Amino acid sequence: MTPAEQARAGLTALAALATRVGEEYAETIAAIADTYVAALRAGGTLFFAGNGGSAADAQHLATEYVVRYQSNRPALRAVALTTDSSLLTACANDMGFDEVFARQVEALARAGDVLSLHSTSGDSPNVIRGAQAAKARAVTVVGFLGHSGGRLKDLTDVVLIVPSDDTARIQEIHLAIEHVICEMVEERLAK
Repeated sequence: MTPAEQARAGLTALAALATRVGEEYAETIAAIADTYVAALRAGGTLFFAGNGGSAADAQHLATEYVVRYQSNRPALRAVALTTDSSLLTACANDMGFDEVFARQVEALARAGDVLSLHSTSGDSPNVIRGAQAAKARAVTVVGFLGHSGGRLKDLTDVVLIVPSDDTARIQEIHLAIEHVICEMVEERLAK
């Protein structure tokens, strides 16, 4: 396969996956947008977390809400639980890496908030502990998962499992969906 053929094939496969997710999960995507809107209208906060590329997505998404996505509007309450290096390293050192999200949820989240967890496997102990801490505080848990959804799927209030085993494609679709949701949220809160 030539490099051009490889590029064409990769993007065609991504487009096919995006189309499939759009057709099969539109109602779930709308439900997640509803969840975000309800929390924000009630004065709640959206919390985002994940590992690796999903940690970067958490930061990216929180920024879209706090700063802006497509329109200039008042800032929306959103926090990435992946950004405070002192907190993350202290918690990892003193309590173990499994607690880095749970500890922040315990300190910052309250009933009516939303914890949006991105995990391609759904089996990372730190996102599972984060979900458990959220559930104990009546915080809504949204899962953006892949593969089979792992153990995390059973700890979510709303879950979207990208039907793929390719980590990169799962993460790309998660981010695309979150951008669609952000657009929906901005439009609904502007009314």
